[in-house]
Amino acid sequence: MVPQSSLAHVLPEVEPSALAPESFDAPRTEAAVREILIGLGENPDREGIQDTPRRVAKAFREMVQGLYQDPAEHLAKVFDHEGCEGDLVMVRDIEFSSLCEHHLLPFHGRAHVAYQPAADKVVGLGKIARTVDAFARRPQIQERLGTQIADAIHGHLNAKATLVVLESRHMCMTIRGANKPTADMVTTAVRGTFVRNRAARSEALSLLRGRAGAV
Repeated sequence: MVPQSSLAHVLPEVEPSALAPESFDAPRTEAAVREILIGLGENPDREGIQDTPRRVAKAFREMVQGLYQDPAEHLAKVFDHEGCEGDLVMVRDIEFSSLCEHHLLPFHGRAHVAYQPAADKVVGLGKIARTVDAFARRPQIQERLGTQIADAIHGHLNAKATLVVLESRHMCMTIRGANKPTADMVTTAVRGTFVRNRAARSEALSLLRGRAGAV
């Protein structure tokens, strides 16, 4: 017999605006996972899955840790680099994982970021990767993810131009629904002079895609 219970009795209401740093509620998440198992027709007390709610809660805590981070912190420290104004700085193949907010299934891929510094200011390369993760590790859609990364880098670095390319594979597309396991999604977000200067944008895209020898 599958135990019967109600989320209304075990999960108090929480307003989204109440989320704050370190506000992840493990007991609430575990209770919700238990209810899902019951809804699927499973017995959450059987030996094989009795610890599944705890495991899932722990996994979700890792996957949404970006909710409790301020991406601006990673871009706050910049370095003087004389003569770099207008040069192109790029970081390719930043692996990331995110969580589709429509189905709560993962999507994962690579981010490619390029920017033109202004006023001889640059940021550490690791900070760019951490900025990607801070936005990726939360319930997301890929289009917004690219926009957020581009806006953060362009705004906080006061860059002349910024380009973000995301390539990823979505489990909500590959294992359900359309069931197209080889389908990839590619999005771009462009800011600054890259919007108006097509030649510069094309050059940056070629370099980000690894075709520097052809430029």
